[in-house]
Amino acid sequence: MKVMIRKNREGVLSVYVAKKDLEEPIVAMEQPAMWGGRVTLANGWQLELPALAVETALPITVDVRRIGGT
Repeated sequence: MKVMIRKNREGVLSVYVAKKDLEEPIVAMEQPAMWGGRVTLANGWQLELPALAVETALPITVDVRRIGGT
């Protein structure tokens, strides 16, 4: 699924899912640089992010895979 990842003025990363009209902050990251690992959203969703360069500019739209859930 396609999502947009962005960082607000306070430095909080969030994910926006247009098809669900859902925006949730990222509360945990498997990898320190986020890319190429799993992230957990405030609503409990876990997403597998693509492997991108650490210095990738935000906001960015990427394809992710949702882990578990319905």
